Amino acid sequence: MKWTAIGNIDDIPPRGARCVATPQGRIGVFRTADDRVFAIEDHCPHRGGPLSQGIVHGTSVTCPLHNWVISLETGEALGADEGSVRTIPLKVEDGRLLIALEAVGAAAA
Repeated sequence: MKWTAIGNIDDIPPRGARCVATPQGRIGVFRTADDRVFAIEDHCPHRGGPLSQGIVHGTSVTCPLHNWVISLETGEALGADEGSVRTIPLKVEDGRLLIALEAVGAAAA
């Protein structure tokens, strides 16, 4: 897998997120309170709301538009809601965030 640097973990506050623009679309990169990081497509499966502008709690994010809760681990909507977004491989090396962009391309296909 080819990894591309997209920033540093310190660029994202705990329980925060950033949006990364790629040729295939926007990716939300999220940091939990315990410094775990996740990357998912940056649109809610409900109405396309920007998940990177939502509230991070535990390993989930709440969409800012209609309060859908999305798992950062699986990309699945939680509770009674149905739908999902793709998760994107992400890792941290020496504080640098690295994303697998070919997985983003596969997600867009």
